[in-house]
Order: sequence, then structure tokens, then C-alpha cells
Amino acid sequence: MMRTRCMVVDDEPLAIEVLAAHIARVDTLELVSRCGSADDAFGALQRGDVDLLFLDIEMPGLSGIGLLRSLRHPPAVIITTAHRDYAVEGYELDVTDYLLKPVSFERFLRAVEKYHGQRPRHETALPVQDAGGERFLLLRADRKTHKIPFDAILYAESLKDYVRVRTKEGSVTARLSMSALEELLPSGRFLRIHRGCIAALAHIDAFTSHSVEIGSHELTIGRNYRSAVLRALHADPDLP
Repeated sequence: MMRTRCMVVDDEPLAIEVLAAHIARVDTLELVSRCGSADDAFGALQRGDVDLLFLDIEMPGLSGIGLLRSLRHPPAVIITTAHRDYAVEGYELDVTDYLLKPVSFERFLRAVEKYHGQRPRHETALPVQDAGGERFLLLRADRKTHKIPFDAILYAESLKDYVRVRTKEGSVTARLSMSALEELLPSGRFLRIHRGCIAALAHIDAFTSHSVEIGSHELTIGRNYRSAVLRALHADPDLP
């Protein structure tokens, strides 16, 4: 899974720690750099290894706005500040979002989802880990954000430009490609068994070389996926 490479720039160590903790809870994000000043960030950004910048405005020396104006090719930017006065100026610089401190995790997630929505591949899901260690998907559908624990997912199937995620309680259908969903799910727990189907290994009750059974659902194994599926299930490749 390709992660979004993040940098946090803030002169307040506590503010950096809060954002670092938020980033650590989202599987699609990776914190690659933290800087205590815009001057330090300028040099790091010249290497071009940052996708998303969380940027404070008021800092000693070069301000956050000054940093943005100095970059010829800035990454996507989410402003984080205790002051509302910079909102208009920030949006004039085409920032992705504007977060007021203290930044809650819920508001942080909305900003990250907004960033994903601006990317060429339009994603409607995020994998997240909460403070208790539970891992789940946040899946946007029907004007709601659905929290779906990984453990509850039985399988997912393609419906043209949508996927239907089947759980123990029902299903959620969202605009998302199977390839995008496959990147979001942990590979050790989920397996692509067909061009249009991903199954949860823990919920497979029985299988042949042609299909798997999950509860009352029988799912076809695609011909091109047969060898990989049988290897993952530790099955005899000559299974009929």
C-alpha cells in the first residue's frame, strides 16, 4: 500500500506530537519529517519527498505563509494554527484545509479525506486504528461515514464503479475501485480471489479449487487467481 508522505512544521513540540499521533492512527499516512521552523522545512522540502504538509503559520523567522510563497512546487498543504485570521490568505494559496488548534482527531480525519478527494484517484475510504488498537475502515456512502471493523468484513465484491463490502450485519456500497480497496486492506488478512472479489481469510469456512464458502455465500475463484489463493490457504495445488 502506497502511503502519503507527511511533514509537520510547527515551533510548538506539543502541537507536533498531537499531529504525529493522529498521523500514526491512519494507515494511508506516514510521517517522514517533523520540523520546528519554516527555515528547516524549506531545505527538507527541496528534496521533494513530501506529499502532504501540515503547516503552522506563526513561527520565529520565516512564517508558514512565507514558506508557501517561497516554494515553486509545494506539496498539498493543510494549515494548522491557533489563529483564524489567516484563513483567507491560506485559501488564496490553494491550501487543502485549515485546522484550528487544538486539532481533534475527527476534524483531522475530515481534512485528510478532503486531501484524498483532491487526488487523481478518488478514494472514499480510509483505514484507521483507534486508541484501543482496533483497526477499521472509514467508508463514505449514503451521505454517511461508516465505521467497519476489519474483523467484521466477510468479503467485498465489485459493482462496476462501486464496491459492496459485506459484513456480519449487512453491507455497505461505496464508490471505490477494487484495486483501491485492496490497497487499503491488510494483505495478510484479505485475499483477492477474483477480479471482482476480495475475501477475508479468517471467514472462509470451506473451499475447492473453484470457489470458497463464507457462511451461506459461495464465491468463485478466478482462474488467474487460483494458484495464489490455494497457496494462501495452504492447499494442495492439485485440489479438484
